[in-house]
Amino acid sequence: MNNKIDHMKSFLTIVMMTFVFIGYAQNGTAGFVKVEQGEFRIDGKPYVFMGSNYWQGMNLGAPVSGDVERLKRELDHLQAMGVTNLRVLAASEADDEMKFAIHPALQTAPGVYDEDIWQGLDVLLVELGKRNMKAVMVLGNFWTWSGGFPQYLKWSGAGDIPFPQEEAYSWQNFVDYSKLFYTNDKAQKMMNEHIKKVINRKNSISGGLYKEDPTIMAWQLSNEPRAYDAQEVFISWTRKTSAYIKTLDVNHMVCLGTEGNTASKDAGVDVFRDNNDPNVDYITMHIWPQNWGWFEPSQGEEVYQEALQKVDAYWDDHVIAAKSLKKPIVLEEFGIARDNSSFSPEAGTEWRDHFFGYLFQKVTESIKENEPVKGLNFWSYSGEVKPVTPGAFWKKGDPFLGDPPHELQGWYGVYDSDESTLGLIKRYSDLIERSK
Repeated sequence: MNNKIDHMKSFLTIVMMTFVFIGYAQNGTAGFVKVEQGEFRIDGKPYVFMGSNYWQGMNLGAPVSGDVERLKRELDHLQAMGVTNLRVLAASEADDEMKFAIHPALQTAPGVYDEDIWQGLDVLLVELGKRNMKAVMVLGNFWTWSGGFPQYLKWSGAGDIPFPQEEAYSWQNFVDYSKLFYTNDKAQKMMNEHIKKVINRKNSISGGLYKEDPTIMAWQLSNEPRAYDAQEVFISWTRKTSAYIKTLDVNHMVCLGTEGNTASKDAGVDVFRDNNDPNVDYITMHIWPQNWGWFEPSQGEEVYQEALQKVDAYWDDHVIAAKSLKKPIVLEEFGIARDNSSFSPEAGTEWRDHFFGYLFQKVTESIKENEPVKGLNFWSYSGEVKPVTPGAFWKKGDPFLGDPPHELQGWYGVYDSDESTLGLIKRYSDLIERSK
């Protein structure tokens, strides 16, 4: 009798443990990317990655206004190259007057949403999950191309946006406007309402909540938020917003989306100070030699070598900060134009390939040597389409490329026909996977 009771107890224990395990998986505590001992891990195993920026994924996934079949083909292509991580938009804000921005936008007025674009984000996450890819979800933007701070400010009554692409305004006019976000409670409240809504969204396809979806790697506060001379209020905003996200979602990591330091001290960002926050899980770093005046493809080898020295110094500064903070880094933006700084899709990619290969190798070595840089997202995947007018700004109705609407089309995007660049991506994705 006692043996039967013991067997029954053992059986019930196994059943209970099985249900606990199932509940563990279903409740979102398994399969999420976490930081442990200064590195990314999934269920205790190291996670490193070759990734891309693919901000247009939400719009392509929209059932009515998008191109779902193109999305699927491009995700298949990225997967075949070994890309396992995509940095995507989880927010876009634009009224009818918003220029140099994505249309159709997810949010067209404060709290007013386009359900077609919402469903596009649902589709994107489901398709990523099918391919075992992770998504970094960008929640805001310092620049206009997804609406971001400027659109929230306009909605809050801060006045018209001084678009720097227009002759009447300068980049200084624009940054002076966008940084007002850090002191505008009304604009911040609008953004917080969106953050709450997206984190708590129930996927219309899978039925799962975003905050319980392990396909999402992290929530990112903003694309390239800069402080300039408003550093105290900038830090106050990043601290409050990171903490707010953590109150809504215990499963996912949080990162800032800053460039790190940038090449300009005037930008008012500091990689150590900004990421020295217990609610910020990992560090982001961007490297833009052309934007920062270090090199462009028409200048030749001597200038290029000088630029690489600056890249190395910039990289080392960020690695030192990461070690001090005991946090991993993702090199989440970098790019360079086509040969001769041409916007034509027919132009070569020799200089881009040199630059990509150099940074791919640095990331691979970092992973192999257990240094802080654990992954990358190159800028940016344009996929199947080419610009309607190379070197012109995007217009409503144009196809979405990797180049966002506030930049000249054909500048930095990688096409599915760029065979030498794609070959590098595939080669180094294999090396990165073997280096962990």
